[in-house]
Formats: sequence, structure tokens, C-alpha cells
Amino acid sequence: MKVTRLLAMAALAVTIGFSSCQQEEEITNKAEVSEQTLSQITAMGFNNQNVQKVEGGYIVEGDIFLGEKDLTTAYDQKAVRVGESEQYRTNNLVNVGSTSRTIRVAITTSLPSSYVTALDEAIRRFNAENLRIKFQRVSSNYEILFSKAPSGSSYLASAGFPSNGNPYNSVKVNSDYLGTNPGTNYLATILAHEAGHCIGFRHTDYMDRSYSCGGSYYNEGASTVGAVHIPGTPTGADPNSWMLACIGTGVNRPFNSNDRTALNYIY
Repeated sequence: MKVTRLLAMAALAVTIGFSSCQQEEEITNKAEVSEQTLSQITAMGFNNQNVQKVEGGYIVEGDIFLGEKDLTTAYDQKAVRVGESEQYRTNNLVNVGSTSRTIRVAITTSLPSSYVTALDEAIRRFNAENLRIKFQRVSSNYEILFSKAPSGSSYLASAGFPSNGNPYNSVKVNSDYLGTNPGTNYLATILAHEAGHCIGFRHTDYMDRSYSCGGSYYNEGASTVGAVHIPGTPTGADPNSWMLACIGTGVNRPFNSNDRTALNYIY
């Protein structure tokens, strides 16, 4: 079974790499990364293995983009609970005001029409939960733009975490890899995952990516954006969450009961 790696970051952008069930098949970048850069990545709380150098920065942990400036910026790191398997958010969330907030999202014509359908399904999934945060697709004056990833990108999608009370403003999708019609529910799952990062969610398997991605135990680390446990979410493995780091090709992951608990607690 082919597995797709999903992931992301805030003010730092995120991406999704490619892998198979037990053995990664990521497209590698041959540009070497200096020891100083690897040390900076470690200091930020990220794994410094298999770091890819890309335009403007580096991709770590398969799908998180760190810009050159991010590596030298001082952050206020907060202590967090690291559990066995729980839902996590960052320290950065979207400000919804006193009642509610509608986040305007747009999609460029550089992506096939099937991606518009999938984005509408992702929006429907969020709005069906009757949260204080809503999504609306617009053609202009957007807050989040879904666009095509650059040709030759070694990730499936990229996003980021909120800053200054606003959602991360860009999701890039690798339609060259996914194809013109990868399946509405599968693609909607990927887009909803990236939108989850844009509003502040980390991976459900943050503490141990091995049970969704295969391979050995690995804890992502709190990083500079934090990994705050969401009360009411489980302490055991949750293999069906929409915010898992990896997903089998063609798999549909609508929100499960634990996802709903997390969404309702935050928004």
C-alpha cells in the first residue's frame, strides 16, 4: 500500500513528502545541508535527518518548510505535555472574535477543476461541524490561497501555522504528482489536513509517527510553535484521524469523533 506523508508549520510553511508503507521513497535533493543548519534545525525542536534544501529554506520531517530567517529567529518556547497519542494544537490559533469568524479561501486556475470540487468537500466537512470558525470559497479577497506547487516539488502539499491571529495564507498542492483527478474524498482529506495546519493543528501522531507512517518510533518534538495537548482527546493510538502525518493513497479520512472533540474544543 502506498502511503502519502501529510504534515506542516506556521510562519514556517509545511509540506507533504512521498513514502511507501515501510520504506520511504522521498524525492531527495542532492544539495548538501551544513552542520550549522542541522544544529539550528535541532535547536528548533525538529528532526534533522533527511533534510531537503529547497528554494528559500529547508524541508524537514517530510513536510515542514523552514525559511532561512526562521533558523535564526529567537522564539519563546513553552513547556508542553508530550503524551502517547493525543490531539495537538500549536501555540498559534486563529482569532475568531467574540462570536465567530468566516475564513475566505480561494483556489487558482492553475489547479484542475477536480481540485475545486475537492476543496468544496473539505470546506463542507469543516462547516458541517457548526464551529465558531467557518470556511467560504471566494474568487477574490481571500485569506488562504490554494495554488499549484512549483514543478519538480518533492512534496504533495504545503501549508503553515497561524500568526497574529490569522490563518496561514497559502496551501500549495503538487498536482503534477497527484494527477488531474486523484479522487474527491482522498484529495479533500489532504486539503482539509492542510487547512487544519493553517488554523493551528499539529499531527495527531505528533508523539509517534511510526504508527501511521511506518518505520521506527519518532517524536516530532514541540518545536518553536508548541504542541499543546487538547483535553478530551485519547491517550491511545488514533489511526483514523484527519491530522495523521501519513495516509494511504486513495484513502478517505473524514473527521472522526476525536477530531470533532478537538475541533469543538478549539473552535
